[in-house]
Amino acid sequence: MSNPFDYLNSINTSKVNMMRGTDNDQLAEKDYNPFLINRGLSYHHDTVAIANEMNMRHDCPNIMQYEFLLNIVRKKKRFAKWNKKEHESELEAVKEYYGYNDTKALQALKILRNDQIEEIKIKINKGGRDA
Repeated sequence: MSNPFDYLNSINTSKVNMMRGTDNDQLAEKDYNPFLINRGLSYHHDTVAIANEMNMRHDCPNIMQYEFLLNIVRKKKRFAKWNKKEHESELEAVKEYYGYNDTKALQALKILRNDQIEEIKIKINKGGRDA
């Protein structure tokens, strides 16, 4: 059983047909979710028109949609790794101390020094057990 990201990766980077020549071609076609694939492709300027074209032709069989995308989309790495929020505790501390939203707190974090951030954390510490 394949997940939608496998199909997206095959369309974008590997260009290997995941529906033909498998152990169970019907199951591979059934696992394909056109909505999620089109949504994934719609985030990029070079594939948004192609995704829209597939949305307009939603009645086509899954294998036809997949093979169209597999052959029409140029090979390119379109998905970057998701960045974890490394400074989540610092961001929350600045937001609470100054009453800022996320945008303002991120701007404040750029100009605050580490010792200032630690001082803010000490001032907003309510005590109790750290979770």
